[in-house]
Amino acid sequence: MTAALKFDAASRTHVGHVRRRNEDAFYQGEWLYVVADGLGGHVAGDIASTTAIDAVRPYDKQTPAEQLTDVLGKAINDADEAIRRRVRQEPELAGMGSTVVAILRSGDSAVLANIGDSRAYLMRNHEAPNSAMTQISEDHTYQHLVAQANEVPKLPEKLTRFLDGRKDGRSPDLVPLQLRSGDRLLLCSDGLSSYVPEELFKAILNTSSSPSRTADALIDAALKHGGRDNVTVCVIDVTG
Repeated sequence: MTAALKFDAASRTHVGHVRRRNEDAFYQGEWLYVVADGLGGHVAGDIASTTAIDAVRPYDKQTPAEQLTDVLGKAINDADEAIRRRVRQEPELAGMGSTVVAILRSGDSAVLANIGDSRAYLMRNHEAPNSAMTQISEDHTYQHLVAQANEVPKLPEKLTRFLDGRKDGRSPDLVPLQLRSGDRLLLCSDGLSSYVPEELFKAILNTSSSPSRTADALIDAALKHGGRDNVTVCVIDVTG
């Protein structure tokens, strides 16, 4: 009989050195892990991200592996609906929105949900020297799409998909994952990925440090690289 996998996680958030308020939010549960980034420059980004987190929180429960995709998809839909209701109740909040990146797990199976430009990374056998790190989410930005097509490379970076309560087909990506002992997962807002060189935070992940110390080191790296945005990380270790 294969031993059950164990999960150890740690999450941190920081307002950074520039912003006056933290528009990021996170949830770290037993089965569900989420990072949300309220859209900077939009109305009430902090309300949008916390509204999204509050909506998905009830889905932190054991789920049969074959239902993970449907359940996490419904959780993200509920988050979008919660933002829609909030704007309907308070019209002055119209225009607020949030990214969401989330993992719902069951045994050695998991599903990643992503909408926006918050990211998820996976490092296999993270304690081994020079372990590879893979970005397992896709940024929903014009710049990313343009780079793929090699057209208009100077187009300003803007989100093409995010949660804002409008019914226009802005659905999340839902990606199944098969987890194994030695995996290290990172969920983060772009306060990390946009400012800290990938090789640096890869090196921080590629250690035997606990998730708690690793999360602290990632936040510290973002602050040392200017801290120009809110930054949130969730580090998840899988052991067996």
